[in-house]
Amino acid sequence: MSETIKVNPLGSQPVGSLLKKFAIPSIIAMLVGSLYNMVDQLFIGNFVNSLGNAATNIQFPLSILNVSMALLCGIGAASTFNLAMGRGEREKAGYYIGNAISTMIILGLVLAVFVEIFLEPLLLFFGATPNVLPYALEYTKITAIGFPFFVLSAGGSHLVRADGSPNMTMTINLAGAIINTILDFLFVVVLGWGMTGAAAATIIGQYIAGFMVLFYFRKPKSFELLPKHFIPNIKYILEFISLGMAPFFNQIAMMIVQIVMNRTLGYYGAQSIYGEDIPITCAGIISKVMGISFSFIIGISQGLQPIVSFNYGAKKYKRVKDAYFLALKVAAVIAISSWVAFQVFPRQLVSIFGSGSELYFQFSINYFRIYLFGMFTCFLQPLTSNFFTSIGKPGKGIFMSLTRQVLFLLPLIVGLPLIFGIDGVMYAGPIADFLAFTVCFILIRKELNKPEFKNAA
Repeated sequence: MSETIKVNPLGSQPVGSLLKKFAIPSIIAMLVGSLYNMVDQLFIGNFVNSLGNAATNIQFPLSILNVSMALLCGIGAASTFNLAMGRGEREKAGYYIGNAISTMIILGLVLAVFVEIFLEPLLLFFGATPNVLPYALEYTKITAIGFPFFVLSAGGSHLVRADGSPNMTMTINLAGAIINTILDFLFVVVLGWGMTGAAAATIIGQYIAGFMVLFYFRKPKSFELLPKHFIPNIKYILEFISLGMAPFFNQIAMMIVQIVMNRTLGYYGAQSIYGEDIPITCAGIISKVMGISFSFIIGISQGLQPIVSFNYGAKKYKRVKDAYFLALKVAAVIAISSWVAFQVFPRQLVSIFGSGSELYFQFSINYFRIYLFGMFTCFLQPLTSNFFTSIGKPGKGIFMSLTRQVLFLLPLIVGLPLIFGIDGVMYAGPIADFLAFTVCFILIRKELNKPEFKNAA
């Protein structure tokens, strides 16, 4: 064990250098994931119409569900892998990685079949209006074909990073995004295939990224991966999904909130001057822009994971604490900077995704400034939730991941519009942000006051 810790850079290199090494590729990977949907919206908004943009928002819960399964297996297996390596248990490595890859492909296939069978009822449940439904059907029918490799590429990137290859993680995700962007231009702008073209570009990029993950694990960097490691084993699967539950439930909560949000915006929008389509379209655009900011914060959180897991397993608690506080400072700067941009430049940001009526811009600007008013507090929850998962305390991680979305935002989205109409949806955002920040601050302060951290030197 001591020999493994000594030679492994996670236990010896300065935490600042390690965080930079692992966080930058993770940020790029997260940005790429956000850009998959955003690029489609850019081309659809400018070369199809705003209803097409609304359709991608209706489909978005399925994208979130794919990501949730990817994080369940990817972050879970990455955490168990790094914890085991920190303890010197190298023989388990192959089973965690191989079982995670098999599980991700199986989950993606099951979801793809389910969506193709129940496509129209699902989209109606997600909040599709009569005007938006044809675009959503055209787009989602094709994107569902890519679900197995969507899950594999999104989750497999965490496994590649855990193996000590963050730059390869970045390469995999960049390849998929660049191909998606090029094909979006070719299929939507040049060939005029509309929603079909945007969907086809997306799945081709996902398949290429997924195959790159498989190619990498033909010869991993720090362990040997054998055919027997891919045979599903409930023991290893339960181990890694227990540590992947926090990000999984966080994504599921986001999916539920997205569905309730779409339905609420459509219902109360129809009773307002905006109509039912404008709020759904604008909220979808804003969620994608907000996703760019969160890509930085979540990327830092994911880059922190192998550092924290390894050093906690090696009982190097000072390095764990130092890495966490450094990540927290960087994430806070990003959150505050994003808040300033959202308050000062809302119209300019919305205009990137195409034109619209004055009512369209009026709603978008209000939504940006009010719903995202608490953005400057949003750095603490994702970092702290992942911190608890990384040190092998998934229960606290799960609870913390659910604070904003389930405990606070969901009830507020349902309750406040009863009083304030469609404006109530906007007010729900900052209230949930402030409440979640307070809860997370209390819990992490209590954890870091425990003897192993408080007396760490």
